[in-house]
Amino acid sequence: MRWLYHTAVSIGRRAWRQLTSMRTALVLLFLLAVAAIPGSVLPQRNVSPEKVNQYLDTNKEWGPTLDRFFFFDVYGSPWFSAVYLLLFVSLVGCLVPRFRQHALALIRKPPRPPARLDRLPASASFGPVASSDVLSALRRRRFRTVVRTEGDVVEISAEKGHLKETGNLVFHFALLSLLIGVAYGSWFGWHGNRVLVEGSDFGFCNTLLNYDEHALGAQVGENDLPRFCLQMDKFTARYLDNGQPIEYRADVQVQEHGRVSSHVLQVNDPLRLSGANVSLLGHGYAPELRYTDKYGKSHTTVSTFLPRDGMQTSDGVATFPDVNLNPTTGKRDEKSQVGFMGIYLPTVPSDPSVNTSAFPAERDPRLMLQPYHGVLGFDAGAPLSVYTLDQRQIDAGRLTKFGDPVMLKPGDSATLPDGSKIEFLGTKQWISISIRHDPGQPIMLGGSVALLAGLLFSLTGKRRRIFFRITPGGTTAGGLPRSDYPGFAEEFDEVVRAVSPPAAEVPEQVAQTDQVVTEPEREEVV
Repeated sequence: MRWLYHTAVSIGRRAWRQLTSMRTALVLLFLLAVAAIPGSVLPQRNVSPEKVNQYLDTNKEWGPTLDRFFFFDVYGSPWFSAVYLLLFVSLVGCLVPRFRQHALALIRKPPRPPARLDRLPASASFGPVASSDVLSALRRRRFRTVVRTEGDVVEISAEKGHLKETGNLVFHFALLSLLIGVAYGSWFGWHGNRVLVEGSDFGFCNTLLNYDEHALGAQVGENDLPRFCLQMDKFTARYLDNGQPIEYRADVQVQEHGRVSSHVLQVNDPLRLSGANVSLLGHGYAPELRYTDKYGKSHTTVSTFLPRDGMQTSDGVATFPDVNLNPTTGKRDEKSQVGFMGIYLPTVPSDPSVNTSAFPAERDPRLMLQPYHGVLGFDAGAPLSVYTLDQRQIDAGRLTKFGDPVMLKPGDSATLPDGSKIEFLGTKQWISISIRHDPGQPIMLGGSVALLAGLLFSLTGKRRRIFFRITPGGTTAGGLPRSDYPGFAEEFDEVVRAVSPPAAEVPEQVAQTDQVVTEPEREEVV
């Protein structure tokens, strides 16, 4: 049993050393980047469940397989979490020993000079000098020095460049803080998306039921959301002549803590509230329609149409499920519900065969509607999209076309085959907003700044040591670069010249490789 125990301990130690090596950390960092690719390419269920369902309906062969392996919930999948945790453990296990060693190196005095300074990569010898002059020259260059005296022999050790390793450690600890910030934000953060229509009286309050899409962190409950309400009063958009937008501006009112305040919401300029940030994502048009059924009762609705191109050509539906109630019996034929599938063009093109808008602003708007009647499918209890009619009802023949398509200008109306009437009253503009709370952002911001600073110090820092041994008969100097430093020979020669006696402008004897002292310098010595 003892050999089994020792074998298990040995295997565990080797596995731990392998996991906490820098090479393993780099491999895990690469794997984490690769694992995040599906989250950027494929729709994610916590961000856009409707796009996920659409993808599954379109790709019936590959969709279920990808869903089985969490490709539509990448950042919450077991395999992504495993790589994430392994990278975290690897970085901690790698950095803690390095930090301890670096702290000891900062506290520890520079070592004694070696016995043979002439064997170091850079060396020189010259006449006797005062130790105070050597210390002054080294300290002016910010070397950390220590003096050791034994009889008539004075040894000076100088060291510089610990900032390189400090930068390395700061860089890797900053990377670790980024991982912590992402994890903390995913646990205690939340976000949601919502469409706000122009002119609605505080139509949105911050509750889960009012979100079109939402996702809560693992440690966030519905009651943890901050309480506020939003209302959009006006939306303004400006475009270039080619239709490219140059400004989106939404005037909104916020009701928070019993007070109402006015704000301006723009792209890349979020509204910062207590506990949440509100960002403007996009905008579109919402046609306002009034349907008068065959019994003369009117119903008005404002339907959000989604743009499908940069010119705001928009698709959507308008549904009227509670129409055609018999005034005598108060009952409605379930097959007499009405819906309209429409296309909205803010600016009708000059060529009538082109079914796209000519400009994103409303210069000459048109609304094309195809009436349907039958069963809309709202009573079936199945989830339905508010932007399309239920295709299952159409395929089953329970929802059929009702007359020919009609094209309307604002203020126009059309009469349907059963005597009912549809009127196009105009449009309201809508905006899509993202409301987000990420408590990990300050951690990630600090980590990003520290990462850049650590990288800068790591690339610019050069660790090196210079030694002097002063005796009554002369002085010997030697230098040792502890990292790749092509300019060390020049720096060493500069220090030697600064401390050499005035009569000896250059060292009397130079013993170093051609990589440190160039040939012209040797000729100058001769």
